[in-house]
Amino acid sequence: MDPVIIVGAGPVGLTLALALARQEVPCVVLDEGPGKDEPRPARTVVLREDTAALMERLTGQPLAREGAHWAGWRSMRRKQVMREVTFGDHEPAPLHIAQHVLTGALRAALATEPLVEVAVDSRLDTVEQEASGVTAHTRGPKGTWWRGSYLVGCDGPRSTVRKLQDIRFPGRTAVERHAVAALRTELPWADEALLHRMPPWRTSGPSAGEVTARPLPDGVWRLDWLLPPGKDLVTPELLLARIRETLAGWTGGPTPPYELLDTGVHTVHHRLARRWRVRRVFLAGDAAHLLGALGAQGLDEGLRDADNLAWKLALAWHHGPHEALLDSYQAERRGVVAGRLRAADQALPLLRGGGGLRLPGSARGHDALLTDGHLGRGTLGAPGAYAASPLAPRHLEAEVPVDTAPGEPVTDVRVTAEDGTFVQLRDRLGRDALLVVLIAPGTGVWDRKHWMSAGIMPRLAAAVAALPHHAELLVAESYPGAAAHTVLLVRPDGRLVTALGGVRPADLYSAAEATLGGPAKAEAEAKAGSR
Repeated sequence: MDPVIIVGAGPVGLTLALALARQEVPCVVLDEGPGKDEPRPARTVVLREDTAALMERLTGQPLAREGAHWAGWRSMRRKQVMREVTFGDHEPAPLHIAQHVLTGALRAALATEPLVEVAVDSRLDTVEQEASGVTAHTRGPKGTWWRGSYLVGCDGPRSTVRKLQDIRFPGRTAVERHAVAALRTELPWADEALLHRMPPWRTSGPSAGEVTARPLPDGVWRLDWLLPPGKDLVTPELLLARIRETLAGWTGGPTPPYELLDTGVHTVHHRLARRWRVRRVFLAGDAAHLLGALGAQGLDEGLRDADNLAWKLALAWHHGPHEALLDSYQAERRGVVAGRLRAADQALPLLRGGGGLRLPGSARGHDALLTDGHLGRGTLGAPGAYAASPLAPRHLEAEVPVDTAPGEPVTDVRVTAEDGTFVQLRDRLGRDALLVVLIAPGTGVWDRKHWMSAGIMPRLAAAVAALPHHAELLVAESYPGAAAHTVLLVRPDGRLVTALGGVRPADLYSAAEATLGGPAKAEAEAKAGSR
């Protein structure tokens, strides 16, 4: 079967290629550039716990050494500290990393993947579809025709794939603008990120109502100044004045020494593609959506696009297309991103409107909204659940509640794998397999060979072997909110399908079948009947 064609070699496209290769699906990545990325310290990304874990699993590198896990977060208004967060087990720290460093780690991992071909200097100009596959043409020094089973456009905001498929991309332009600087200096709060609203010092040029400082390794900081509405030019002189005033204001004296590494202007747009799938062509990342106001990082959602799509394309590539499963990509991912865009659009008038009636406590409420967005919490920043997914099973008699709702990412607990080793649950994701996790307190002290044949394990193992798709049986000592003998069914992208009270083979089979898009035989018969 022909490989999957991925258009675009940014973080989302490279992540998708790696995720597919891990599931034994060959890919071709069409990179319009030279195959390497220019170092830009001012162009950074903030990864939440789930996306940081995904990157480390795919690259095989502890990215914390290349980025910075913040020790804490604080927000200030004028001279008052409004909120402080210390990161730890109950509040995992985001990972802040330069985008070119992340992309370099992905490229290094792909270089060892025999199933992935990266074609540099290859700019897409034609896409043709038919029932059996996709044909794409690239121009440039290595212009040629490419044949693929599917094609995924990960080619950014100006996506050629989206335009060739005539997909509308409505939304708002220049929702916010930020002046950005990356510099090496010492600030009073080492390794802590800061959001400072209405700083008390005078500013050069139009008022800077908000400035954010995010630490990177080696004493480097990224500073963002929210710019007032309009298209005023950010001159080098104005930016240098902002840097000096901000550093002096934070240190309470003259401007401390600093080394300016990079600058830029970051413009936030809010857009959402009408469709994310046209038969064998899909969109992902910035080609499908743009968001980023209030601290929400668009790359996070792009990486979740790749994680969601990879296992579905892998299953279709290996076992034949299942339209309901492939359609669920748009239903799940577009629904979550649309929810975040709605939440941001509702919050922005409150936070940026200025003037008007100010109620007691409104400053703290606004600060809570901003903190949620920056730290990946609540409706403004959380990963989002696929609660209304078309893949959600219905009418399971044995379903029981746990602290993770169906459709949400599972908690990363320690489990015993099939070979008897102890691993983290997230380490078993992305392997073209469903995960079945039995909660069995006390099993951690026994060798697997002893308890595999004891109690309910033989019956559960038989039920797992009978599922309509390969599944791996794991055992955990505990899981938040789960009683002993609870059985969890987990998708390859780490989303909980259901939790069952005990071994219920019929319910387990029904849930697994729904996760795969329903009975494939029924779908084929329905198609035949409609002809």
